[in-house]
Amino acid sequence: MSSDDGETVDATRRTRLANERTYLAWWRTALAAFAVGLGVGKVVPELSDRTAWPFEVLGVGYVALEIALVVYSNRRLSAVERALDGGDYVGIDPAVPMVLSTAGILLGLGTIAALVA
Repeated sequence: MSSDDGETVDATRRTRLANERTYLAWWRTALAAFAVGLGVGKVVPELSDRTAWPFEVLGVGYVALEIALVVYSNRRLSAVERALDGGDYVGIDPAVPMVLSTAGILLGLGTIAALVA
């Protein structure tokens, strides 16, 4: 085995570990979205004298974002692993960060509006 083969194997191992860390980061983000959904949708209405339904709708939105993050993270992990198995690279679909960012921005703005109103 040449040193180039060893470097390739080492690079592939590092890439797989990076893929696992990225997967776990997606999960941490998903869990945070779930916690915010629970807080906004259930805790805030219980602790305030505000109308509950806007907060409940926002809570459902945050939990929907959490589900999307979990589903996408699993699909992304699998796609990267398949690409690595074939010696290829797979980039992220540019629509995914745009959709997730838009959802986060809308939920954040909605939360601000519900708290200020």
